[in-house]
Amino acid sequence: MGIKMQTSSLSFYYGEKQALANVSLKFREQEITALIGPSGCGKSTFLRTLNRMNDTIPHTRLEGEVLLDNQNIYAPDADVVAVRKKVGMVFQQPNPFPKSVFNNVAFGPRMSGNNQGVSLDEVVEGSLRAAALWDEVKDSLHKSGLVLSGGQQQRLCIARVLAIEPEVILMDEPCSALDPIATLKIEELMQELKKKYTIIIVTHNMQQAARVSQWTGFFLMGELVEYGITRDIFTNPQNKKTEGYITGRFG
Repeated sequence: MGIKMQTSSLSFYYGEKQALANVSLKFREQEITALIGPSGCGKSTFLRTLNRMNDTIPHTRLEGEVLLDNQNIYAPDADVVAVRKKVGMVFQQPNPFPKSVFNNVAFGPRMSGNNQGVSLDEVVEGSLRAAALWDEVKDSLHKSGLVLSGGQQQRLCIARVLAIEPEVILMDEPCSALDPIATLKIEELMQELKKKYTIIIVTHNMQQAARVSQWTGFFLMGELVEYGITRDIFTNPQNKKTEGYITGRFG
């Protein structure tokens, strides 16, 4: 598969504080890349640069490029709304809207208004099926999304992202608030989703990174220390800092 997205010499600042330094990283189409590293090392900041979520934070500054299909998403003429439609995001805490299950999923297509002749009912069902949630909620579509279990809420949030037909899905520690059974369902779902989408996941769970991803990047102090095939990173890291982190000697 080709390169779907990449960063080139990416640096990011919160005011005077530098959070990312010169990160160059390539994400391959229809594969899962895990970003690992200790808390505060810049993983989530980096993830948010990939769909311009940091734009909403005042006094921030970005240097370098983020390319999606070889187009710089920070170019002066870039359409931020279009970028966020192509690059969807699932957050650490499930965050359903205080609406029905149906209206949670229908929200994005209603706002963008381009279902291309497909009914909202079909979009909602298709998205819930793709998020492995349809069978559990098909008889309660008009109940509030907030009454679902934590794992179901997270899959509802994934369905909400899928409904806007993204090409890349960003996941910021999507299982950290979930129990092991719900976590397993999300991990199984990711394996299905990568058949169609490029997935980039931030995780503190090293076993999860090893289980779900094909590629892993290790961040430390705002820098990308090492990047490679997941199996190699975990069995034969090239950098002593990577080895120290994955063997639990620090972090």
